[in-house]
Amino acid sequence: MTVTKKSTIGDVLDAAPDTAVFFLEIGMHCLGCPNARGESIEDACDVHGTDADELVEKINAFLKEQE
Repeated sequence: MTVTKKSTIGDVLDAAPDTAVFFLEIGMHCLGCPNARGESIEDACDVHGTDADELVEKINAFLKEQE
């Protein structure tokens, strides 16, 4: 799986639940909320004032290590 800024949080968590830590680190504590699960990483980062590119990079690096 390759994650992009347009990927929804729910899709990422369904495919790789261990990535939750990266969302929690930047203050996204409502990962189980239906609204959060359907939100793109880009939109969530905008709301939380964080860099979507940086988060996507971290998640993809983690996923690559898991292969």
